[in-house]
Amino acid sequence: MKSLIAVVASMLIASPVFAQAKPCEELKSEIEAKIKANGVPVFTLDIVPNEQVKEGEGKVVGTCDGSTQKIVYKRGVAEAPRDMPAKSQPTK
Repeated sequence: MKSLIAVVASMLIASPVFAQAKPCEELKSEIEAKIKANGVPVFTLDIVPNEQVKEGEGKVVGTCDGSTQKIVYKRGVAEAPRDMPAKSQPTK
């Protein structure tokens, strides 16, 4: 009986570890869908290694790849389309 309780307890303790092992792209897609469903028209989600996350440069909205990376949300900032070059400022 004690061994059964020990097994159940260890499974409950280990379950958050399995939940955090979600791939970043999958979690990013889920978060993106939720943000769009809330009516936010312009935003970015970036996957950033933990050591490169800087205070004040967006809000961390998820952790992925075994807690090695974070998903950072910025509202009101749109990415330039990847197939088009970014616009440059005219020189005077």
